[in-house]
Amino acid sequence: MVTNFLLFMLLSIGPTTTQPINPQETTGINGEWQLLHENIGISPTHMQLLHNDKVVMFDRTDFGPSNISLPFNHCRYDPFDSVLQKDCTAHSILYDIRANTFRPLSIQTDTWCSSGAVLPNGTLVQTGGYNDGDHTIRTMVPCDDGTCDWIEFPGYLKERRWFSTDQLLPDGRIIIVGGRRQFSYEFYPANPPDYFTSVNSSSFLIDFLRGTADWVTENNLYPFVHLLPDGNLFIFANVQSVVFDYEQNKVVKHLPPITGDNPRNYPSSGSSVLLPLDENNPVEAEVMICGGAPRDALLKIRRSRNFSRAIPTCGRIKVSNEKPSWEMETMPIARVMGDMVILPNGDVLIINGAGSGLAGWENAQDPITRPVIYHPNNPQNARFSVMQSTTRPRLYNSAAILVTDGRILVGGSNPHMFYNFTNVEFPTELSLEAFLPPYLAPEYNPIRPEIVKLPSKIKYKKPLMVTFTVLKFLKLSRVTVRIIAPSFTTHSLGMNQRMVVLKEDKDVSFVGGSSNKTYTIGVVGPSTAKIAPPGYYLLYLVHAGIPSPGMWVKVQ
Repeated sequence: MVTNFLLFMLLSIGPTTTQPINPQETTGINGEWQLLHENIGISPTHMQLLHNDKVVMFDRTDFGPSNISLPFNHCRYDPFDSVLQKDCTAHSILYDIRANTFRPLSIQTDTWCSSGAVLPNGTLVQTGGYNDGDHTIRTMVPCDDGTCDWIEFPGYLKERRWFSTDQLLPDGRIIIVGGRRQFSYEFYPANPPDYFTSVNSSSFLIDFLRGTADWVTENNLYPFVHLLPDGNLFIFANVQSVVFDYEQNKVVKHLPPITGDNPRNYPSSGSSVLLPLDENNPVEAEVMICGGAPRDALLKIRRSRNFSRAIPTCGRIKVSNEKPSWEMETMPIARVMGDMVILPNGDVLIINGAGSGLAGWENAQDPITRPVIYHPNNPQNARFSVMQSTTRPRLYNSAAILVTDGRILVGGSNPHMFYNFTNVEFPTELSLEAFLPPYLAPEYNPIRPEIVKLPSKIKYKKPLMVTFTVLKFLKLSRVTVRIIAPSFTTHSLGMNQRMVVLKEDKDVSFVGGSSNKTYTIGVVGPSTAKIAPPGYYLLYLVHAGIPSPGMWVKVQ
């Protein structure tokens, strides 16, 4: 009966140093939680999924000793580290999704509050940080033999990049925008290339960022940056946003300030996503920004330890409209420091965070342990669903990312200046969890598709065929194919996160089979690199709102 009711509704690297905890099977349709590890050794502030199904996680080097040692008596020596000059522990790990294991990685320079993006060839480029890391580029080349590690290039960046934002561009470069008291941007690789030195020789001022700074609390750090379908950038800082032409270094459109005059960037720390781009319709660029803290939140904490309630609103704006305006909605749970993750079915998960305060050490209270799912295509008053609660608070320095099978990896929370596990209200969190959205509930197994044949490379504007199986095909439901660029997530911002729904070229056709029947659907690769920059994406086939497990494809 439950299954029938749900169908009716739809029609309308090496071994770990600790033992993994076996996940329990999900049982419901309000989302489920799995505890993957009680202790992964670090509290991951930054996460990035790579195309070999491994996740790079790291925090910072000046926390003091972590709970996982570096191998082979390898140590980091830094006479300028204010906490630990000789550190033989790791501050980064490589997590294997399939095996549920992890191994330590070595970082030499400080990655606190840094940024990152993945190049078209799959290499993670990680930029900036704090102190000795603020001008550093670090790269991680995916490997399966347990040998890959961070490679560091100190001094590569022209400017100090601390709290900056990275965006992959259509030509395969990365633009690095802003940072604390940095009202500029630069590129990786350097533009123009400098053949005589490894130092980036060019950075470019952007007056818009200077005009968005609150000089007491700033509120323009980690600017929200999204690549638009026309190749320009949407940049949001504080309450202001613009469409920016980085090639000409000029603002081409000023957008109205978000309603309410409450800042949304760090440390107020709302979150932002570019809603899915659908190539079956005229492509519209629509950005959503949710949560944050009132403008005076930090001052109230500093003066009297008074924790302001988080901002309860989300705003949506169609950037490509001739006269764009903000459409405001109220979340069921006010939230600051929430992470927003685009799910394979096009919904948006809002997870982690607090109900009062803002980002920073000891600056938040009232942890929000219930995720919320936002359904962007529903009527305005029916877009939010409240999910099952976790038992673990995830406050400042937590993160969440989508992984291949549709789960959400959730980790981190270190709301203290150092690792602190005792005598505090919210101890440093070393556990790793997974949240299973409702589409993974067993009740949906009969209509969950599985991709059985797919080209590994997708070319722009070229047709491709996707072959899939499903036990119960619902003929009245729509089958779609979409690709997702995994995000570099830190400080409530999923950099480079984007979904493109591929244009349907040929209707679903039955191929054969008796039990799990086989079908094909024809789609077309992304129309331009501005819609989908080159590189690795997760491809999902969605049937009746239920996504298949993802498969990696390379768009080129």
